[in-house]
Amino acid sequence: MPPIETGRLLIRPFVPTDLDAIHQILDVESGDNGGDAVRLMQAKQERQQWLAWSVLNYSALANLYQPPYGDRAIVLRASGEVIGACGFAPVMLPFAQLPALRPIGAASDQPARNTHEMGLYWEVSPRHQRRGYATEAASALIRYAFTTLNLQRIVANTTYDNAASIGVMRKLGMAIQHNPLPEPPYLQIVGVLEYNSDLMRDP
Repeated sequence: MPPIETGRLLIRPFVPTDLDAIHQILDVESGDNGGDAVRLMQAKQERQQWLAWSVLNYSALANLYQPPYGDRAIVLRASGEVIGACGFAPVMLPFAQLPALRPIGAASDQPARNTHEMGLYWEVSPRHQRRGYATEAASALIRYAFTTLNLQRIVANTTYDNAASIGVMRKLGMAIQHNPLPEPPYLQIVGVLEYNSDLMRDP
């Protein structure tokens, strides 16, 4: 997948020198490590391994003629600053539990078998949120998925309490689906977007 430019952003493959920036965004600013120095050091080592894997993954998937799964950097074109990550991920979940993806005649109160969808992911630094960057980056990936990958449908999932992500899903035109069953816990809210030629018209 080549780099993609939008009005304000460049979506490009990660490179090893992005380590400090993406560690800051995904490990420090997220607050998941509680500011503990030892945990943050371990998190940075793990992030370095993740970054090395991500860089190798680009060519590995291309050589196998597989979809361009993996994370890309979200970069401000004006300054070159890395402000987040986005990308595609293979998602295997019981999507038939969702009303929009339930086969006709399937029971609504029974766990479904797992099926595969292409998932969309985004994460923007808190310092740059509420400026429309997540929507701008995700929109560019959706356009690429529908026009270049010829994808029929794309999904994004989040938790019930993640109002920001649900808001982005709505701005992207996704239908918001609620899992009516308590399991699995990571299938709570799913945004579903089907290909529509009207979506691909230039703004």
